Amino acid sequence: MTAITQMKQKTRQNAPMAEPAALVRSPIHLLHRAGQCAGDIFASEMANLDLTPRQFAVLLTVAQNEGLSQTDLVELTGIDRSTLADIVRRMLKKGLLQRRRTREDARAYAVKLTDEGTRILAAARPKVEAVDARILAVLSAGQQATLVEDLKSIVSALLTPSNKEADRRE
Repeated sequence: MTAITQMKQKTRQNAPMAEPAALVRSPIHLLHRAGQCAGDIFASEMANLDLTPRQFAVLLTVAQNEGLSQTDLVELTGIDRSTLADIVRRMLKKGLLQRRRTREDARAYAVKLTDEGTRILAAARPKVEAVDARILAVLSAGQQATLVEDLKSIVSALLTPSNKEADRRE
């Protein structure tokens, strides 16, 4: 190994590596990183409940709209069709949900919470509120409100009819 190679390795070991400037300004990258951080916090809070953010979204949506079809859940949660089918299948196995064929369309399932699903949702709600509070705590009150409104605006503006159709086909 040459002296120059040794110096480069030593410099890399001692100096913190910097993210490329383009990533630091990239909304997709920053949203992804923020999502990773939020997911880690959620996972640590929900470890004893064995619940994911998407499963919580399904439980909450079903609790507020009992008897929804899985197609309705796709629309309300933004979870793509194949992922939602997998989530529902796992939640059925865990005893959190039950489903039955709808009267209107024998091909569709209506989904509702079981007693266990209701219990898990009740246990999860304060933990999710704590996760939200922990995430938002790094911002001032004004920034918190702005962030939530900005995220809603992004979702609303980018969820065009053509994107909705693509979600339905997945």
